[in-house]
Amino acid sequence: MSQFLTLLQKEILEMWRNYKLVWVPIVFIILGVQEPLSIYYMPQILDSLGGLPEGSIIEIPTPAPAEVLVGGIGQYNMFGFIITILLCMSLVAGEVKSGTAAMILVKPVKHGYFIAAKWVGALLLLWVSFFIGYLVTWYYTGLLFDWVPFDSFLGSFFIEGLWLTFIVTISLVFSSIFSVPGAAGFASAATSIILMLVSSSLSHLLEWSPGMLPSYASIYLVEDSLKGDGVMAVVLTAVILVILLFLAMRVFRKKELAA
Repeated sequence: MSQFLTLLQKEILEMWRNYKLVWVPIVFIILGVQEPLSIYYMPQILDSLGGLPEGSIIEIPTPAPAEVLVGGIGQYNMFGFIITILLCMSLVAGEVKSGTAAMILVKPVKHGYFIAAKWVGALLLLWVSFFIGYLVTWYYTGLLFDWVPFDSFLGSFFIEGLWLTFIVTISLVFSSIFSVPGAAGFASAATSIILMLVSSSLSHLLEWSPGMLPSYASIYLVEDSLKGDGVMAVVLTAVILVILLFLAMRVFRKKELAA
């Protein structure tokens, strides 16, 4: 266990030296504040662009607070997804390519601890950044529109966070398989996008798919509850995460032993 904690400490220190602990939360805060501000000031933005007949009045229906938060989740599904892939595609592949992994594994360090430390370190950064950014979305939504119950906010946060965790884990698996970070990033993005598209297209058949989690996060904001299919999607995703994590450990160990 001491090996794992030492490796985790190394990951956190490295994220601090690379300023990831600074710029990733800042990017998520920008994403968080963008949706409520852009919706609230949309009439002024359209008016400043011009091109409308003189004397025309812009009337845009005021959205429900939950709808504003749903739009915020959409920002994280798009841009947060890209940031997560970019952060995680070099988790293992980057260190293998640079030779850092070989130097660490020369010592009596277990391959499982190496992968687990990468996974936990990435999740700590992602969950903290996402919480801060989404909390900003919730705060400005309440300030400019109306307050969404905090328990609804927390429920949607954990469901969407589980989806981002799935992306991290998928990226970790492909980063363990491929030696080139770009290939790992492409494979991770393609797999996640295909899963989302197939799940949304066949939602009546794939209610338990991890690709449905973003939809369930939005539904939770509106209905303030998670029905049976959503609960099963959460449970199934948690099981798949454990399987993927052990798969990453096994693949990385066999790859390193073969080398």
